Amino acid sequence: MAEKKPVKITETILRDAHQSLIATRMPTELMLPIIDTMDQVGYYSVECWGGATFDACLRFLKEDPWERLRKLKDGFKNTKLQMLFRGQNILGYSHYSDDVVEYFVQKSLANGIDIIRIFDCLNDLRNLETAVKAANKEKGHAQVALSYTLGDAYTLDYWKETAKRIEDMGADSLCIKDMAGLLTPFKATELVQALKEGTDLPIDLHTHYTSGVASMTYLKAVEAGCDILDTAISPFSMGTSQPATEVIVETLKGTEYDTGLDQNLLKKVADHFKPYREECLSNGLLNTKVMGVDINALLYQVPGGMLSNMVSQLKEMGAEDKFDEVLQEIPRVRKDFGEPPLVTPSSQIVGTQAVLNVVMGERYKMVNQQAKDLLSGKYGQTVKPFDKEVQKKAIGDEEPITCRPADLIAPSLDQFEKECAQWKQQDEDVLTYALFPQVAKEFFEYRQAQQTKVDPAVADKVNGSYPV
Repeated sequence: MAEKKPVKITETILRDAHQSLIATRMPTELMLPIIDTMDQVGYYSVECWGGATFDACLRFLKEDPWERLRKLKDGFKNTKLQMLFRGQNILGYSHYSDDVVEYFVQKSLANGIDIIRIFDCLNDLRNLETAVKAANKEKGHAQVALSYTLGDAYTLDYWKETAKRIEDMGADSLCIKDMAGLLTPFKATELVQALKEGTDLPIDLHTHYTSGVASMTYLKAVEAGCDILDTAISPFSMGTSQPATEVIVETLKGTEYDTGLDQNLLKKVADHFKPYREECLSNGLLNTKVMGVDINALLYQVPGGMLSNMVSQLKEMGAEDKFDEVLQEIPRVRKDFGEPPLVTPSSQIVGTQAVLNVVMGERYKMVNQQAKDLLSGKYGQTVKPFDKEVQKKAIGDEEPITCRPADLIAPSLDQFEKECAQWKQQDEDVLTYALFPQVAKEFFEYRQAQQTKVDPAVADKVNGSYPV
């Protein structure tokens, strides 16, 4: 009989599944009743925090993300909690000073996170060092994610060498983060085998069903030695989310890779979320467009979220008829910009520039600030060099930086402490403010109004400041 190699499962329903399908709008109160059941399933971990959940909690749900984390931790007694962390960007969209990154990691672990998945949109490992060291120091599990993409520079040797560097920097495990669903089944075999040659770290595979191949990719990855798979409970699986947990569990049942997860408990978890799925379909929060196969993901390497962002930009400009032109322009811009993986925030930078190039009728006639920052080295180093002419057009004679971008950012935690002193009710408030000052200020005012039960007119005014 073959040696048992049980595959571990990370459940994404409380973070990436609803981020990918319903713009991160699931409230905490919907999560809490099912936690006890989820905790008995036998998951390796439950991804429940980070990514866009922090911003969405504050901006749309009027919830304190730290309070959500503490409530989840109270409920999950046996299962590790996991978050997604954007390296030096933390959960925001630009780089923060090292002291803010360190404090955020410390507080995330103190409030209940066990595993921090840390990634950088350019795979510039210098942007991950501070977060990994901080996690090591706090005895947390640092999982470093490679943003998977295609292109001349991304050879099997590149991935293998990067994996070795990740192991050397102190990571506890490695994740293949395939945000656009680009990893096809036989390529997964090659990639996992190469990574296994490069590192002894456990390997987790995270993908999205956008291009329709994810389940087949998972199967081939498992056969090649992948240790952990990210899946989503069926009501919020597939489409731009992950493969369904129950399907993967059943597929591996009775084999050497058997996950050991209990299908009866998984059914209870699915039954809990089914009515919410129906509700989201009826109120338009779950758009059927995100549920099908989008072959553009394979043709243009465009993640689902980037596509929807681009459509709304073109709509605002009255240029929806330019959609196909923009799709064709994206790979060209990406090449000019050093072939970065397309993941937050590089996906938005490349996508917006492609829209501008097409709508303006001239390439790089207008270059947005984020694109200038990328081309001047403020996000870090890309795998391939920038196109010199494009760089010159964007930043002129400005000298691009070559150091780790955060080396140029002065410590800023004390300044944030001063700025948010009037609203501070817990240590974590300073981090909320540091990441999203305006949104945090509105949330703090709302929280204060709720606590003091002020005049209803004032509460309505505060409430009204919230975008829905």
